[in-house]
Amino acid sequence: MAPSMSVEELILRLYEIQAVKFGSFTLKSGLQSPIYFDLRVIVSHPILLQEVSEHVWQLATQVKASFVSVCGVPYTALPIATVVCVNHGVPMLLRRKEAKDYGTKKLIEGQFQPGDLCLVIEDVVTSGSSVLDTVEALSAEGLLVRDAIVLLDREQGGKHMLQEKGINLHCVCSLTQLLSVLLANGKLDKDTVDSVHRFVQLNQTQDGAAPPSTKHLKKALTYGERASLAEHPLAKKLFRIMEDKQTNLCVAVDIVDWQKLLQLAERLGPYICCLKTHVDILSVNNFQSFRSTFGPQLNELAVRYNFLIFEDRKFADIGNTVQHQYGGGIYYISDWAHIVTAHAVSGPGVIEGLKKVVNGGSATSSNRGCLLIAEMSSDGALATGGYTKACVKIAKQHKDFVLGFISQSQVSDDPTFVHMTPGVQSEEAGDGLGQHYNTPKEVILGRKSDVIIVGRGVFSSENPVHQAQLYQQAGWEAYQQRLQ
Repeated sequence: MAPSMSVEELILRLYEIQAVKFGSFTLKSGLQSPIYFDLRVIVSHPILLQEVSEHVWQLATQVKASFVSVCGVPYTALPIATVVCVNHGVPMLLRRKEAKDYGTKKLIEGQFQPGDLCLVIEDVVTSGSSVLDTVEALSAEGLLVRDAIVLLDREQGGKHMLQEKGINLHCVCSLTQLLSVLLANGKLDKDTVDSVHRFVQLNQTQDGAAPPSTKHLKKALTYGERASLAEHPLAKKLFRIMEDKQTNLCVAVDIVDWQKLLQLAERLGPYICCLKTHVDILSVNNFQSFRSTFGPQLNELAVRYNFLIFEDRKFADIGNTVQHQYGGGIYYISDWAHIVTAHAVSGPGVIEGLKKVVNGGSATSSNRGCLLIAEMSSDGALATGGYTKACVKIAKQHKDFVLGFISQSQVSDDPTFVHMTPGVQSEEAGDGLGQHYNTPKEVILGRKSDVIIVGRGVFSSENPVHQAQLYQQAGWEAYQQRLQ
């Protein structure tokens, strides 16, 4: 029987069931990939499994592959090979990954004769090594392999390697075709497509070996590339602001006069990606007037100068309490702040409480988010070790609201998370109150953070705008060095 779905329809269905995913994934080699194939899920979709198998059979017929039997590469390709053989009456061979130490102790199960031609079926090919392993196991039993059919070719060198070994690899769908279909159907944006193509170009395999796992040698992603990978809309927006404005500077305006804060925000707006506030230190006499003026005016400036508002509230209580602190109280923080901070000391309930405000209020999860405080810049801080690891775990479980961390260095190698580091000045120093300062270069280049948070080094200076420009330049230069 012929497949009832076209290849384009097959691609869209695979995307629909998340057999192909986009984001940031750690591969077996240790590399971070913007795309991941999880074709094991096909077994839970029998109609789709049938369609995949028919496309494999149709391709084998079209290329006039000659074979007596079929062998699927263990394990994901086994159900595909099984359906092919059942539907078309072809003998199937089963390759074990390891021989049993009892019974026949065979690696290849099934009936065959030495010299028989066998067709190998695989789900995804990267380097071609899995196909080659199966071919070698078959060859050891006297079987011959000339052709292999793969559902998806990642186009990272596997086809060329197999061809050099005398094996013709035929693919139902190439990665280029898959990306083209998803882009044309509005499932992906161009940034994501470009990111995947760049990854493929930089990670071509050689001699059937996967790219080496070299955490110290892999090239850093640009903010623009990370924007295409980011899952949280606010993280995407922040990375794009940083890329477009060429700034990774966040200024912490820790002053008590809220009207002066607005004036300073307007002056600094062109040079920053974020403006950080501490709303509970502001001197407010008329809260009704404050609420009707402060938030709207600050948001108008954020739109005009393209920066995000970051209220460093450091929520730390139980979910029910932070829900009221965030969405009500006297400051109504959720009405005007894009980003807030939270401690994980009370567990994930603090995140759940904050999310309830967003999901039930006028703000949406696409324009509100949280940074978990994983590390602090003050001497003797307890946010270290196991606590930091717990923060990262909670963040991964709540990616719909947590977009990154306040930390002293990179605490997660997931490029979709933002790392912001406070306590930054032009020279390493301390303030006598336990605060330790690091330079922009040390933070961005040495510690691999993403955003420098500068407070007194800007707002306490005689010329805050000039100082902001200097920090913007220093932070960006450090970022450019990191890319190299």
